[in-house]
Amino acid sequence: MSHSKCQDQIVVLDTNLSILSQSRFGFEASNKGVVVCEDGAIRVSELQEILQLCARKQLTREGKCCHALAVQAGLLADTLTCNILINFYSKCGRVDFARRLFDGMPERSLVTWNTMIATHTQHGEDMEALHLFLQMRREGSLLSEFTLSSVLCACAARSAVTESQQLHALALKTAADSNVFVGTAVLDVYAKCKMIRDARLVFDAMPEKSSVSWSSMVAGYVQNDLYEEAVWFFRHAHKMGVELTQFTLSAALSACASIAASTQGKQLHSVAIRAGFAANLFVATSLIDVYSKCGCIREAYLVFCNVEDDNIVLWNAMITGFSKHARPHEAMMLFEKMRQRGLRPNEVSYVSVLSACSHVGLVEEGRGYFDLLSRDAAVRPNVLHYSCMVDVLGRAGRIDEAWELIRSMPFRATASMWGSMLNSCRVHGNVELAKIAAQHLFELEPDNAGNHVLLSNIYAASKQWGEVAVARKFLKDSGARKEIGKSWIDVRGKVHSFVVGENKHPRISEIYAKLEDLRSEMNRLAYKVEVHYDLHDVGEGQKEELLRHHSERLALAFGLIELPSGTPIRIFKNLRVCGDCHSFMKTASMITDREIIARDTNRFHHFSRGHCSCGDFW
Repeated sequence: MSHSKCQDQIVVLDTNLSILSQSRFGFEASNKGVVVCEDGAIRVSELQEILQLCARKQLTREGKCCHALAVQAGLLADTLTCNILINFYSKCGRVDFARRLFDGMPERSLVTWNTMIATHTQHGEDMEALHLFLQMRREGSLLSEFTLSSVLCACAARSAVTESQQLHALALKTAADSNVFVGTAVLDVYAKCKMIRDARLVFDAMPEKSSVSWSSMVAGYVQNDLYEEAVWFFRHAHKMGVELTQFTLSAALSACASIAASTQGKQLHSVAIRAGFAANLFVATSLIDVYSKCGCIREAYLVFCNVEDDNIVLWNAMITGFSKHARPHEAMMLFEKMRQRGLRPNEVSYVSVLSACSHVGLVEEGRGYFDLLSRDAAVRPNVLHYSCMVDVLGRAGRIDEAWELIRSMPFRATASMWGSMLNSCRVHGNVELAKIAAQHLFELEPDNAGNHVLLSNIYAASKQWGEVAVARKFLKDSGARKEIGKSWIDVRGKVHSFVVGENKHPRISEIYAKLEDLRSEMNRLAYKVEVHYDLHDVGEGQKEELLRHHSERLALAFGLIELPSGTPIRIFKNLRVCGDCHSFMKTASMITDREIIARDTNRFHHFSRGHCSCGDFW
């Protein structure tokens, strides 16, 4: 055999067991490239080398043949061979075979224990890993930093706080806490157990920190919804010259996406380009998520187009982005193109494309995708898919059909479904079904005041003021708290927040003056305030006053003051945008010749030249 990289044929032959396997391996061949010699003797080192190759390439059949040869030669008493076999079965996903080998070993080394514990952990068998660790301790076996790291990872997967603290104490007792792997595993498990302060204390006390340690800390802040802290921590690491990895960047980008920090997201994109990570699947997927959630759908699509590798998570991120931005046709085209390229849709793919249909009332298209899902043997319809279909029907006014679907589905209806039904009843004036949906929501979400308010608004829209009074009294007696509506806007990297009737912003006088200027121009265009969107039992003049200073209008006015002419204005709101503000934004986009992008709890609205991307359907 030559010394060049080749596809040489290796023959594994066992006459006693009648096993014949001819397999083609790609590796650096050597003069010793056979397993069975002419005299039938087995070269142990070569058998081990082939097994390691089978593990790397996950060649299950060929590895089993080597296992058979090891059995015939009596090599299962050899600890190294058994360790390699355990690792091989682990890499091939056969944990049961690996454990059977482990349990049958007459003697177990520390490496053997570590390999088996790590195998259980890597395959999500966390309790088995913990039980094996306890068995190891009972038998008096020594432990190493790798043992502790593996079992701590098992605790992290289960959010096992008590066990994690005990392991941390053991690490301190054995002085293993100074090891970078153990320290990283401890801070990771504390972060996943929502003990981020403890995680930070562990991080600060570590004498040595790897790029994984820094990445775990950034991810920990994200997992605990401390997004601004995550971005700050990433910047601190970058300034200190910590090695940048795709995982650190992805975690920081996730933080930017969660708070819709477009300026910081763009800065991180530049960092990714300079580091050569922009086309990395993890980073690219996070970038698509950032740009989509920041209202920059064009930029998200450019990132998507520049990634050559196909990956279902990447495609799902882009389909979801189009869906949230009321671009159903792009979402559906991408879904079909994905299938044509041989990528099989998963649960997320179907949720995304069904959501795209619901946002613009594409009922028949939604039915088509739901039927396709029902016929897909690889994906089972779950409660999220049914929830999307309820939304598709309800938003389009087919509330009775949505109600029948809820009654016939094999799941118990979720709060999301009843919320969708209640909102559809509000839009289409179905008071009776609204009562049913609201009652279910009161039971499922007793602390959510928004459900009480929505039912009250449905009564108010139909002028049932007596029922309004009852609903509001019920809300008061329930103790549920209503979420205060607020809007925010990112201007040159600083976030400015507003609430209705805001008076604390340092430039509030200019903001109100700008709103009055807009209102005067709108009046010249015969714009009329849609007072029916204010559902208080007061006169029209007072209703106009209540609507005039909604938080999204204040954010818009500030954007018009601060941002250069022609720059899109991106506004974010924690509640659904009201109908009058929606009309206001359309008219404002025409008067100011600006693109106004507003994200509420459901989707993005792109206002331009007097029109909205949602087609007034939301």
